[in-house]
Amino acid sequence: MTEIRTPRLILRRWTDDDLAPMADINTDPLVMRWIGDGSVLSLEQTAEEIERWEEEWDDEGFGLFAVELLASGELAGCVGLSVPGFLPEAAHEVAISWRFGRQYWGQGYASEAAQAVLEFALQDRGLDRVIAVNRLGHESSDNVLRKLGMSFEREATHPEYGHALTVYSIDLTEYQA
Repeated sequence: MTEIRTPRLILRRWTDDDLAPMADINTDPLVMRWIGDGSVLSLEQTAEEIERWEEEWDDEGFGLFAVELLASGELAGCVGLSVPGFLPEAAHEVAISWRFGRQYWGQGYASEAAQAVLEFALQDRGLDRVIAVNRLGHESSDNVLRKLGMSFEREATHPEYGHALTVYSIDLTEYQA
């Protein structure tokens, strides 16, 4: 089982106990406003999402981790790598993404977890490049991307929903942890 520990977090594969807390995160309109079409997800949709993430682990050797707070054992959200199949021009790339419950915002958890995922991408998976696809205007995620050393590469349009996206990238051969 793949697990990464940071000073405050455990990044790990999903368990049945994670469904309810992740569903709580996915029902928060402020969390979900930047994801997909901005709609909240039901318990059933969250279960399907976690199942897809786990299938990607099996198929690709990477996926989204459940993020657990080391001190309390609470599920704070998710972070990891995926193939951004929704964006045809990036479907051959590997993207980093994250989602945290609102009560965990502004505490550096996204940066800490994403930093660990970039190290995982380079050291454990041998990737030489990672991108991030962000909705235009999502400043807090832009800030995390810059902290990671990622650079703005281009703008894109979501093919299904029509909203503007930004694509950031980092060449992991030049990555400094």
